[in-house]
Amino acid sequence: MARDSQAALVALNRFGFGARGGASGDFINAASDPRGFVLAELARPNGALLEVPGLLSTPELGKQVFDYQFEIQQARNAAKQGASETPPQGPDAKPQPRRNLSLPTAAKEIAGKDSAMQAPDNANAAMTPSAPMQPPTIQPLAGPPKPPAQPLNIIQKTFRAEALARLQRGVVADCGFVERLVVFWSNHFCISANKGALARMWAGSFEREAIRPHVLGRFPDMLKAVEQHPAMLFFLDNQQSLGPESRAGINRNRGLNENLAREIMELHTLGVGGGYTQDDVTALARVITGWTFAGRRGQLGVPGSFVFNANAHQPGPQQVLGKTYAQAGVAQGEAVLSDIAQHPSTAKFIATKFARHFVADDPPPALVARLQDTFTKTDGDLRALATALVQSNEAWQAPLTKMRSPYEFLVASGRLLARNPEDPGRYLNGLNVLGQPLWSPAGPNGFPDIAAAWAAPEGVKLRLDISAQVASQLADRFDPRDLLELIAADAASPETRRTIERAESRQQALALLLMSPEFQRR
Repeated sequence: MARDSQAALVALNRFGFGARGGASGDFINAASDPRGFVLAELARPNGALLEVPGLLSTPELGKQVFDYQFEIQQARNAAKQGASETPPQGPDAKPQPRRNLSLPTAAKEIAGKDSAMQAPDNANAAMTPSAPMQPPTIQPLAGPPKPPAQPLNIIQKTFRAEALARLQRGVVADCGFVERLVVFWSNHFCISANKGALARMWAGSFEREAIRPHVLGRFPDMLKAVEQHPAMLFFLDNQQSLGPESRAGINRNRGLNENLAREIMELHTLGVGGGYTQDDVTALARVITGWTFAGRRGQLGVPGSFVFNANAHQPGPQQVLGKTYAQAGVAQGEAVLSDIAQHPSTAKFIATKFARHFVADDPPPALVARLQDTFTKTDGDLRALATALVQSNEAWQAPLTKMRSPYEFLVASGRLLARNPEDPGRYLNGLNVLGQPLWSPAGPNGFPDIAAAWAAPEGVKLRLDISAQVASQLADRFDPRDLLELIAADAASPETRRTIERAESRQQALALLLMSPEFQRR
């Protein structure tokens, strides 16, 4: 039974979000057939899709942002006109400075009114031991949510609705393997909601539309969906990129923006050292000029939708990675993406990153080679890649040395304590405190995926503080000894058992359980 319990712990922690407190059969099912328990989620049709009433498409959300921006501009113009018609009174009166309400500025002001949406300036503070940490002022998962100080506007409402849908899916999922895959790919192809109002509005729809439909599909399809999604184009400024010899480039005397092209090669596909040069980056940047999204007036298409602007596209053939692409229009960029998706360096980069996320910071070379071979032979079939991972012996034999990220920790806590969120505020606040604000990494490389990033002493102290706050409100509802059986059973170490049994109170025992290696490690 001990061996089955250890395999169950691996199944629940390495591949999923942990056992659910309201479903005592999780550990038993995982122990009886560990691989089957994990693989069952991969067999469900459309299991990664998130279709929740009220969640709108990217164009619909874009129109709302554009209208909101237009209203702000109109109000600013009216205020400016009123100020000009009513000059300051008195000889010493000075005109009051007007606030800049550009769209990015407005987005920051919007977020600032809702603490759950406001990522800290040092969003990655918990990742560096030298960074000063502030004690948490929240009580995640427990107690009634605190109402926002002011009524929510459309951007706040949308972000919170998208966050709630994602959190609820993670808390109620049987194993959580598919949701873990969503989180992995969303972090791989990351955007940041802190970019501005559009990015905040589109963060959830980007994941729903560009990531989820392809999590168990083909990597080339996901790559195309991601790079053509308005959220990614906005995040990496491709709407500002003009072919130097295009009609728009000549008229506006403005040229390329290489942000998206560089990240496609460096972060999304080939990886550093993947065989590309700066000339390849520049060529790809030329190829994808004209990839943009329609604005409020809809001159190029439905507002907020992906469009190809021929006037901004660099004309003529381009050479990328030694191959010449002479296609016209958007087909040129799609052909390049298709070839890059099938490049050997992409297979190696994805296989290594996949194994590092789920198994170990230094993944077994044999596992990486097997995943790379699967990726190559199946043309980037991501269901086959996930299946190969679960079927490998290395994924089950490697010790649980990875540490749950803040998101995984909070979702696992909600599952164990049967706290399906009705309001996302406490989770969002908790993620901010722990240094992983939802959909808001500090850069296009996403949040770090190594154990040390989340194991800094200050970060661990914050987890303990949050665990203590949760326990102070929920300890009377649970026996921590029973919960230990749910999460680990015979796989629990003697040290953890003694610690729980010798705790001074049930409250202390629950907090220590949430901080135990059996709960924190994956």
